[in-house]
Amino acid sequence: MGTYNLATITKKIYNSGFSLFYTKTLKDILDIKKQSTLFSVVKKLVNAKILIRIGRNKYLLKDGNIKDFSIANFIYNSSYISFESALNFYGILSQFPYEISNATSRKTVKKYFHDKIFTYTHIQKKLFWGYEKKDGFIIAYPEKALLDQLYLSSKGYKKINIDEYNFTNINISRLKKYLKEYPKTKQFQKTIKGLKVYLNI
Repeated sequence: MGTYNLATITKKIYNSGFSLFYTKTLKDILDIKKQSTLFSVVKKLVNAKILIRIGRNKYLLKDGNIKDFSIANFIYNSSYISFESALNFYGILSQFPYEISNATSRKTVKKYFHDKIFTYTHIQKKLFWGYEKKDGFIIAYPEKALLDQLYLSSKGYKKINIDEYNFTNINISRLKKYLKEYPKTKQFQKTIKGLKVYLNI
């Protein structure tokens, strides 16, 4: 493996400042040209438990202290934290979800990593907005997470009980603005009727 000893490559990994890596990122950080050498080096890092493989060409620095939400974004691109996980994060839903729930414009999938379940539920591309980068991860605004939940509830994919929700952190103006962008199906209108009465909007 030439000059690529474990101490040298490990130092480069830590000095990079990153905790989540694509194979290409590792190639650039370690300045390795040959693909076969790169694979050998990455395998050595994984065997030494310096890196943890979390998916195809995706790795996590073991001591990186990365939040689950950041890992969720990384595992499946074109996704953001939403639904129960985002609602719990904002204190709107007190019940802690056993899955880390995400919205995605790609197909619906379920991923497993370190005994945790990451769910990615498909929403239409025209509804893939209303999120921000916060504390190192991408998450829906409270109003968007709520509407995402209601929208999938109208389709029978999610359950919702308005009485269990705390709407203190909901911006009514933003909620009404976002609501205009959702499909006006009979099912959805029926689902949000209770919310409108509850919030008097």
